[in-house]
Amino acid sequence: MERLDKRLSAAGYSRKEAAVLIRAGRVKADSAVVTVPETKLPGAAVLTVDGVPLREGFLYIMLHKSAGVVTSTEDPWERTVLDLLPEELRRRGVFPVGRLDKDVTGLVLLTDDGPLGHRLTSPRHHVDKVYQVTVDGVLTKEDEAALTAGLVLGDGLRCLPARLERTGRGNVALLTLREGKYHQVKRMMACLGKPVTALKRLAMGPLTLDERLKPGEWRLLTKEEVAKLTKNA
Repeated sequence: MERLDKRLSAAGYSRKEAAVLIRAGRVKADSAVVTVPETKLPGAAVLTVDGVPLREGFLYIMLHKSAGVVTSTEDPWERTVLDLLPEELRRRGVFPVGRLDKDVTGLVLLTDDGPLGHRLTSPRHHVDKVYQVTVDGVLTKEDEAALTAGLVLGDGLRCLPARLERTGRGNVALLTLREGKYHQVKRMMACLGKPVTALKRLAMGPLTLDERLKPGEWRLLTKEEVAKLTKNA
């Protein structure tokens, strides 16, 4: 048994907000209105606020990051990926899993599931990440071979083998990495003499960017997506 106001607080509402909603008759437990914040309910009770099921448990959010936004929970000067979410989700303590540079667009996963976030970013797990990379120059079979063999960058960093799939456009390709070092894609392409002009992340493990999401838009992951992501990690 758990107090109703505590369950709303765990879902992102402040205690004061929860009390106001409950006393106003806007919260139901198993379709019955409950107006006393201290009411104790079984954990299996289904809660709704204004008719919308209360989201409890961990949050998993797919965001299509737009350019000019930093992948951080806070920044005193820049707009962050959290600024693209509504207040009730930001209050849940979600954080971005991994980082994308400010000018890079595409898939960002946000969650409050710390253990999963750690596993997805841990070098031991080698979660594949797929990028659409556009370069200044023409990508060749020799570039494919060099990436497959594993590049050694100018600072001595030995990269894990990566897969480059050239498209019909000579300067655009799909690049799959098994790691995520600092500015790695840009450094790898620069090592090949093909500087990056645009970069977009399309996938992380089994999670693929929803093409219906425009830059700056987000949606919650489906149960199936969460299950696949958890299994992959």
